[in-house]
Amino acid sequence: MHCDLALLASFLLLLALPGQPQLVRNAFNSTDESGTFQCVVHLPNNSIFLQQLEQLQSTLQDFIGKYEQHLSKTKEYAPTTEDQDSQTLEVGHSLESRNPGVTGSQYDNPAFNLLRLALEHAQELIAQLQAKAGVNGAWELFHQLRNQVTNASLSLKLLADADFRSFHALQEEVDVLEGRLSECEREKEQEQSSRHPGPPLAPGSCTHGGLQKVSRPIVLKLNWRGLSYKVGAWGRDSAPNPVSALYWVSPLRADGRYFDYYRLYKSYGDLVVLKHYEQWKMGYGDGSGNTVYKNFMYFNYYGTGDMAKVDLSSNTLVLRRPLPGATYNNRFSYAAVPWTTLDFAGDEKGLWVLYATEESKGNLVISRLNDSTLEVEQTWYTSQYKPSLSGAFMACGVLYALRSLSTHQEEIFYAYDTATSQEHQLSILLDKMLETLQGINYCPWDHKLYVYNDGFLINYDLTFLTVKERLPSSPIKGPSGV
Repeated sequence: MHCDLALLASFLLLLALPGQPQLVRNAFNSTDESGTFQCVVHLPNNSIFLQQLEQLQSTLQDFIGKYEQHLSKTKEYAPTTEDQDSQTLEVGHSLESRNPGVTGSQYDNPAFNLLRLALEHAQELIAQLQAKAGVNGAWELFHQLRNQVTNASLSLKLLADADFRSFHALQEEVDVLEGRLSECEREKEQEQSSRHPGPPLAPGSCTHGGLQKVSRPIVLKLNWRGLSYKVGAWGRDSAPNPVSALYWVSPLRADGRYFDYYRLYKSYGDLVVLKHYEQWKMGYGDGSGNTVYKNFMYFNYYGTGDMAKVDLSSNTLVLRRPLPGATYNNRFSYAAVPWTTLDFAGDEKGLWVLYATEESKGNLVISRLNDSTLEVEQTWYTSQYKPSLSGAFMACGVLYALRSLSTHQEEIFYAYDTATSQEHQLSILLDKMLETLQGINYCPWDHKLYVYNDGFLINYDLTFLTVKERLPSSPIKGPSGV
């Protein structure tokens, strides 16, 4: 009798199951020169068992013929080396159709696929043989064999599930390592650029190609009113050539809106030790969008859409003027920083106000002001929804917008150049000590950012690209200035 090795093994296993008569006395096998496996089985003379065996053999021969037909078809469609991936995907879909509760991703391993298909074919073959055998001595053997195949299928599923979980755990570790590698590469680039910086920028100079990076935060101290005063602003005179080394600090009341007191320090050393300061009460400021430019403080007048100007030498309100179209009373404030409907900024190019209008549908609007009369000289409309931003500042006529990435990191992700009316996508990370940044002010004299961070006074050193490098070009078409 010529037979397939695996089929013979299954056949012998079936006949030798515990609890059944011993049908096979002994068996010998060998392989001829052509590689065909030869097997000789010696059976007892029991006529009843031989009749049952002949019936089973006849049924088995019919099934072997069908099996060989399926096997020949399978060989015709055997995957080649070039299309193994697509064949594996087809097998995965076949498994999903047979077992809707099992996701294909659990059996992406070709070894699991082949084993599962083999077990499914075995279950089908057992069912066919059992149907043909009917109720006789071999029925119980088929039942036990079916249970063994079922147990093997369950074991395979458990192995596949474990393999799937192990793969995803490994993938998560790889993702974490890739993230750490990217962070190390970025820090290495920053370290190298800091070792080989370009020529230092002169105070008030714009001979650069735009913002390149921001230093780690330098924490000065808690504001002079205490930890309860989490909202406010501080900085230096933001004129390119200030008349003095004046530092100012203006914490808002604990409600985070009302701007009533501020202090002026003649030097950085006086601010550090809280000496030689002037403290003034104003009583009509709204929010933390104020700034100082040419020894005047500019801010939103309380409860209105008006701009206000105070002479710091005498604490005198010298001008109040409405900003056309601007929303107010917390309409379109920055994210997590209420009452910042009007945000004033100074830089090398002049005095600015950042705000939103109903006409702009809440998108950020930039207007350059005449610092003497507060008249709007020119306006630009950006594509950024102001309440989605955590803050913004101006440097050399370029708006830089921030968004929060986490409780300890911000990203300067967007720039708008008012000289060209072009927008740029950036990714400059900015670390923060506490969660919310308020009152972001840029000083052209020392190229620093002065930030009020949940009650603490923090500053950052800014590094700019060389003129040859410039800001990256953007696919966004910037709206025209009006």
